[in-house]
Order: sequence, then C-alpha cells, then structure tokens
Amino acid sequence: MNFLQSLPIPLQTVLLLVASNVFMTFAWYGHLKNLVTSPWYTAALVSWGIALFEYLLQVPANRIGFTQFNVGQLKIMQEVITLAVFVPFAVFYMGQPLKWDYLWAGLCLVGAVYFIFRGA
Repeated sequence: MNFLQSLPIPLQTVLLLVASNVFMTFAWYGHLKNLVTSPWYTAALVSWGIALFEYLLQVPANRIGFTQFNVGQLKIMQEVITLAVFVPFAVFYMGQPLKWDYLWAGLCLVGAVYFIFRGA
C-alpha cells in the first residue's frame, strides 16, 4: 500500500475503483458463465465472497477520493469506470458481441462527466 500512497490522490482513487470494479463485475455477472448449473444460492454465496474484495477496495477508494472530489463526482467516476470494465468483460470473458450501444452509453457518460466536473 505504500506505493499507492505515493501516487496523487486522484490516481489512487481511480486505480482502487478500477480494481474494485473488476471484482464487482465478476461478482455480479461471472456466475452467469461459471455457475450456470449451480443453484442460485451457491452463486449468491460465491458472489458475496467476491464482493467482499470489491468493498475492501471501493470503500478506501471513496474515502481517499472524498478528500478531493464531492460525492457526485465520485459516483460519476464510478459509472465511467464501470462501463470501461464491463465492456471488455462482456465481450472477452462472456463472449457477448460488441454493440454500438456501448459507445452511445459511453458518450452519455462523457456528458455526465462534463456536467459533474464543470464547476470543479
């Protein structure tokens, strides 16, 4: 963690949020591929186990980030990161087709980023 603390706070925040999002994406959607034949409660327990690691990264990310960003900025940052992590996951891991809708959703998020950060 000493390496992380030597980085600027915005970069610490983004890196922790990206890492937490990878765990979150696998917790929410990975069971659809890996545990498809398992009962739903097995998938839920496995997902909760994965989500623990997401929270162990996400909570510090937001606490660190809140020293320089407001809560709205943190939320929009999280949404942008979520889409940036989800699209490669959906395409490469889940084998879903790449859709133009991902691009349009990303452009909408660019607008959200503009409006939430324009006063900063």
